[in-house]
Amino acid sequence: MLQYTMKLFSETDAVTRCIVHSLLLNIFAAVRNIVERITKWEAWPFKLLYAPIAPVWVWYMIRSGSVWFFTPSNPKITFGGMDGEPKKEMYDLLPKHLYPATFNVMPGEDFDHVLERLRQSGIRYPFVAKPEVGCQGILFRKIDTEEELRNYHANLPVEYIVQELVSYPMEVSVFYIRHPKEQKGTVTGFLHKIPLQVTGNGKDTLEQLVLKHPKGQKRMGEMHSKHKERWNEILPAGEKYMLSYAANHNRGAHFVDLREHIDDKLVRIFDEISLGIDDFFYGRYDIMCSSVEDLKNGRHFSILEYNGCGAEPNHFYDTGYTLIGAYKEILKHWKALYRICAYNSRQGIKPWPFMKGKKFMDGIKAHFKVIREADAKIG
Repeated sequence: MLQYTMKLFSETDAVTRCIVHSLLLNIFAAVRNIVERITKWEAWPFKLLYAPIAPVWVWYMIRSGSVWFFTPSNPKITFGGMDGEPKKEMYDLLPKHLYPATFNVMPGEDFDHVLERLRQSGIRYPFVAKPEVGCQGILFRKIDTEEELRNYHANLPVEYIVQELVSYPMEVSVFYIRHPKEQKGTVTGFLHKIPLQVTGNGKDTLEQLVLKHPKGQKRMGEMHSKHKERWNEILPAGEKYMLSYAANHNRGAHFVDLREHIDDKLVRIFDEISLGIDDFFYGRYDIMCSSVEDLKNGRHFSILEYNGCGAEPNHFYDTGYTLIGAYKEILKHWKALYRICAYNSRQGIKPWPFMKGKKFMDGIKAHFKVIREADAKIG
C-alpha cells in the first residue's frame, strides 16, 4: 500500500512538472513576443509610434491659437504640404529639367486619348503611374505594357499621373529646413532608399524568397496579389526581383544612412532649388541620382517629388536610432516647423481657419479610402 501511494505521488509529480514546464514555456514565449514588439518600434503603427509625443503637437496648437498652425510653413503648397497636396502643384513650382516627364490623366478619360497623349509625351514603357493626390505609396505602379495601363486606368476613380521611369541607380531622400529669414538652410537627413526586393539563388521560389525576407514576410498577402504570376517560379541565382518600386518605409524599403555625406556642397544644391521654388522652407525631397557626388555637383539627378510639412524625418528608420533618439529627432523637426510657421504668421501668412481645414481633411480622408480600395482591386 505504501509503495502504491509513493508511486501515485511520483506520477502526479511528473504530470505537475509537465504542466508547469508547459506553462513556463508559454509565459516565456509571450514575454519574448512582448519584448520583440517593444524593441522593434520601427514596425509600430504610425499612431502608436507618435502617441507618446502627441502632447507636444497639441502644445504647438495651443501656443499658436490654431489647430492648423502648420499651414503657413510652405505657403505655395496646399495645406503647407501636410496632407493632400496635389503633385502637379509641386511640379509646377520646379523647372521642368529637374523632374521626369509627366502628364496627368483624369478618371474616365477616353483610353485612346490617353494612349495618344502617352505617344506625344515621349514617355516609353515601362513608366510609373501614381495618383495625383497620394499617400504612403498607395497605387504606385510600374507599368510595363498597354494592357497594364488599361487595367490601371479602368480601375482608378481618381486623377493620376503618368511619369517617365528614371533609370538612375540610386534613390535618395533629403530632408531640408530653412528659416524664412535665412538664405542658407540645413540638411537634417540624407538617406539611400532601397525598395523591397529579393535576390534569386537558383533553388527557392519567389514565395520562399519572400518568406525569408525580414520585411517581405510581413506583407505576404500583398506580395502574392502583386506577383502571383511568378509566385511559384524559381528565380535564377543572382537575379534581383523588385517586389515594390515605392521606396517607402511602410512599403518595406530599406534605408541606408548617408549622414556622413552631408556637407556645404549638398546644402548649397538644395538652397538653390528651394530658393528657386520660393517659399519652400520645410520638407523632404525624393530624388533619383547617378551617385552622391553627382548630386552634390548638381548633375545627373531627377526630383521624383518633394513633400512639405507632412513629410516624416524618416532618417531614423533602419539607421541605428533608439526609440528615444527617434523621438528627439522628431521633436527637433517639430520645433523648427513651429518656428517657421510662427514667423510666417507674423508676416501675414495666417493658418487656415478651423472649418476650412476640417472640410479639407474630411475630403482627404474620403479620398484615401477610395484609393486604398482601388489599390486592393488592381492588385
